[in-house]
Amino acid sequence: MSEQALSIPIIDFGPFIQGDPTARQQVAAQMREASSQWGFFYLANCGMPQASVSEAFQASKDFFALPDEIKQSVAWQNAQSNRGYVGVRRERLDPSKPGDLKEAFNAAPEDRDASAARNLWPADQPEFREHVETFLSDCITTADRILEAFAVALDQPDNFFVNAHDLHHHTLRLLHYPPLPEGFIAEQGESRAGAHTDYGSITLLFQDDAGGLEVCTRQGEWVQATPIPGTVVINTGDLMHRWTNHVFCSTPHRVNVPKAAMHRHRYSIAFFCHPNKNANIECIDSCTDASNPVRYPPISAGEHLLQRLNATY
Repeated sequence: MSEQALSIPIIDFGPFIQGDPTARQQVAAQMREASSQWGFFYLANCGMPQASVSEAFQASKDFFALPDEIKQSVAWQNAQSNRGYVGVRRERLDPSKPGDLKEAFNAAPEDRDASAARNLWPADQPEFREHVETFLSDCITTADRILEAFAVALDQPDNFFVNAHDLHHHTLRLLHYPPLPEGFIAEQGESRAGAHTDYGSITLLFQDDAGGLEVCTRQGEWVQATPIPGTVVINTGDLMHRWTNHVFCSTPHRVNVPKAAMHRHRYSIAFFCHPNKNANIECIDSCTDASNPVRYPPISAGEHLLQRLNATY
C-alpha cells in the first residue's frame, strides 16, 4: 500500500463555515469520504479559539499536578454520572489488556438538562472550572458545525444531527499520560490507552506534540496520527456507525508509548459528542438501499452509552 494511501486526510473546514453553498457541499463530501474510508480526519480552520485551547491545556496540566488526595476528592463514581477524576489504571479500554497508563478528568455541559448529574469540581480551583467551562462551550459550537456538515454529507436537513444533540449530553475528558520510569517494561500488553472505538457520534480530539495516537486502517494496519498544529482530530463513533448503517465507520484506535516520548508527559483533550439520551438511533433513510440493507434495530442513545461504559470500568 502506498504511503499516500496511509495518510489520514486533512480537511480545511473554513469554506464550510464561510457559507458558500457550493463550498459547503465540497467540504461535506470530503468529510463523507474520510468518514467512510477512515473514520478519522484532521480538521483545519474549524473555528475553535486558540486561546481557549491553550487555557484548557494549561488547566489540565495544573489539575493533574495537584496532590492525589485532591484529585481523589472528585473521583469518578458511576457510569450514570460519568464525571470526575479517573486514576491511573482505573480504566481498561481494551478488556483483554491491563488497566490503561493514564489518568483523566470528565466534565459535561450543565446548561440544558436540569435532571443531569452535576460536575465534580476540586475545591479552591476556580480558574480550573472557568477554563474548562469555557472550553466546553467552544467545543459545543464547533461540534454543532461539524454535525451540520455531516447532515449535508448525508443529504439530510442541516439541523438533522444538531437537533438530536440539543440537550448537550456530551462529555469532555482531560487526559494525562504520565512519564514512564527508566527501564519500564510493559506487562501483558500494557499501553497508555488500549485499542477501542468511541461510543458516541463524533469525537473532537486535541493533542499536544508528544504523539502516540494510532489508528487502524481498513486493511488492519496501525498508522500514526501524528499531531498537526492548528488542527483537531475528528473521528466517528459507534453510534454514528450504527446510525449511518456502516456508511461512516467507527475505527479502532489506541495510544502507544513512543520510545522517544516515554519519559515525557503527554496531554490530550477529547470532546465526546453524544446524542440526547432519549434520541432514537435508527438507520438514516439515505444510508440504506438494496445493497446495504438495514443492519440494526433502533436503540436509544442513552441505553447504548450505559452498555459501553459499564463494560469499560
